[in-house]
Amino acid sequence: MLAGAHLSAQSAPPITITVEDSSGAAVAGATVSSSSGTRLGYTDEAGHLTIPCTAPCGLTISASGFAAQSVSLSASGTLHMQPAGTAQEVTVTAYRTPLGELQSPVTTRLLTQEAMHSTAAVTLDGKLAQVPGVQLYRRSSSLVANPTSQGISMRGLGSTSASRTLVVEDDMPLNDPFGGWIHWQEIPELAIRNVQLVRGGASDLYGSSAIGGVINIVPVRPTTNQIVVRSSYGGEGTFNQGLLAQTKHGPWGGLLALGVIGTDGYIQEAPYQRGPVDQPSNVHSQSALLDAEHERGPLRLFLRGSAYNELRHNGTFYQMNGTRLLRYATGADWQTLRNASLNVRLYGSDERYRQTFSSISNAPTASAPTCSYRCGEVPVKYSFLPDNQLGGSAQWNEPLGAGLLLVAGADVYDARIWDREDSFLNGGSLTNLHDHQRDTGIYAELMWVHKAWTITGSAREDWFRNFDGRQMDFTASGWTPAASQPPQLNQQMFDPRVGVSRKLNAHWALDASGFRAFREPNPDELYHSFVIGNELTLANNSLLSERATGGEAGVASQHRWGTIRASYFLTQVNRPITAVTLSAHSSPIKLKRENLGQIESRGVSLDFELQPASWLAVDGGYQYAHAVVSRGPQYLDNWIPEVPHNMGNLNLRAFKPRLGTLSLQSRISGRMYDDAANDFLLHGYFRLDAYASHDFGSRVQLYADGENLFDRAVEVSKTPTTTLGQPRVARFGLMVNFGGDGGPLF
Repeated sequence: MLAGAHLSAQSAPPITITVEDSSGAAVAGATVSSSSGTRLGYTDEAGHLTIPCTAPCGLTISASGFAAQSVSLSASGTLHMQPAGTAQEVTVTAYRTPLGELQSPVTTRLLTQEAMHSTAAVTLDGKLAQVPGVQLYRRSSSLVANPTSQGISMRGLGSTSASRTLVVEDDMPLNDPFGGWIHWQEIPELAIRNVQLVRGGASDLYGSSAIGGVINIVPVRPTTNQIVVRSSYGGEGTFNQGLLAQTKHGPWGGLLALGVIGTDGYIQEAPYQRGPVDQPSNVHSQSALLDAEHERGPLRLFLRGSAYNELRHNGTFYQMNGTRLLRYATGADWQTLRNASLNVRLYGSDERYRQTFSSISNAPTASAPTCSYRCGEVPVKYSFLPDNQLGGSAQWNEPLGAGLLLVAGADVYDARIWDREDSFLNGGSLTNLHDHQRDTGIYAELMWVHKAWTITGSAREDWFRNFDGRQMDFTASGWTPAASQPPQLNQQMFDPRVGVSRKLNAHWALDASGFRAFREPNPDELYHSFVIGNELTLANNSLLSERATGGEAGVASQHRWGTIRASYFLTQVNRPITAVTLSAHSSPIKLKRENLGQIESRGVSLDFELQPASWLAVDGGYQYAHAVVSRGPQYLDNWIPEVPHNMGNLNLRAFKPRLGTLSLQSRISGRMYDDAANDFLLHGYFRLDAYASHDFGSRVQLYADGENLFDRAVEVSKTPTTTLGQPRVARFGLMVNFGGDGGPLF
């Protein structure tokens, strides 16, 4: 929020904006942005800011504790800000209904483009770690993590390869159709405008996987003529290159974004356990996004396509994976004269995923009797997993009167998955499996605002099918149907939700909400067994959908100097899909996915976003989650794997035009267990990252960042050997902005 640059002289004539509150007092530190989202500067102690502007000049003015306002100016003028607690402006997006911070009955967080780009982490999952309680299934970054451990966890609910949190871009799902994990480098960094996080169950509006919450990635839209280049390089051969080119001509707009991320990586095995088999884990990925829009009057049409390519080495000679993913989407946004709106989305994807698996022991193999770098590693399987998906959604918003809003919609998601396995064990075998999953849902939400009260109610009906399953085995007589075929699964889910918020005055509010949510089993959990390290996890085609019930209650306070929110939350997940240990002392260790009885996460969370001075922003929070197995014959009262009971974040961002930006991100986590049996303890850790930048004029920025500055050894997993998180790494970078309206993009 405080990263930026002063303006150099421009050919456009200057205008001076004066920002005051309702009493006429100057508002210092107010952010003035162009209509494209480009930050132009901050008001000084007298509330003044002078900028170049070609009339008419569309601007957005925001300040902590005040409702943001959008204006169009042709000359210098004074703008009066209204307190956010009394204004009816939208400040936070909660679920599919826009609400003010003190009106929202759920906990939401917004990561702006500035906040993300003034963070040391390279990948999107690392940037999301600024929010307490948000982490991957395991503690490692997606730069070195196997995709099967890149599920996202919120609200202390944990995950496996699959996420119990839904990730969407512009209302279109990004969770992998096969395994539910996220390709965190898929969207070019410069193409992300902001990220909205909603914590707590949201299946009532979004369907499957939204048990822990929803992460909505809002893309940049073409609004000006501009080219931005951002490039960095640093330790472990880590690089991050990005390009954004956008143009706007009348009703037509176009955008091209490119991203290249890679690292030579590091050996994750703890030094005292490393052997000849261990190699650095790394990734090299390329992404591209192309967007075309036509906007005239109340109607906007868009066409979007993206491509992603990734190659990973997962720590040994044989273990690696690759992904090629194409996405395409089109849609329309239409607004009526009565402020009703219709949003339509059609999308699809085509993916080719491949992965090799191996078994590791301490004994030399026949192919490596001298114990070379392949010593003790035996390839066990090669998987080729093509899939494609199609989907569509439509949503209607209709004001029904003073303070009453109706939201109604429907969506359908269809995925076809193939799993082609070449196993090298016991003489070898070939299998070919096909699976088809479809989820169809309809939903409605009604919101009523009356004086200090905001009441929301919503419900969704889902029809989930897992069908057309077919498995073929290769035998001496050729391809023949397997003795056991994949079962058919038909389930119907009803997920309601209700929320209420009560303002106590202009600065305080109480809120509460309750919900039902679900997550359907994915093909990876139903049919696909895999090996990581010395762990063999078996599939289970009898799995049923997870069902969750939960709620939260809290208090929020909003002032000119910032916002604080405290909540108590409780979520119970029935039939949670968990990797249960069958044999802890075999080699490899054997696990199998099972529906346990029930897991429960209850606790408290604290979130704050403060601006004690115009040049300083402080944000962060704390989460305590008593996350345990609460019912069932196995593991009763055991901790949920990979979920610490205590987590906290503290982030500081300071900005002075003459000096630049300094940002610190700190994260602390308590101990947790790596398995459902709680046999493998992972100790707590503290981590500190830093980012600094300096602007040379309005178009050039130099920056540097460092991760894990104290070089702490963070335990990631025990399988049963200990793997560690990223050591201390420093990087240096450059950003150049051509065109636009004279100010830097960030």
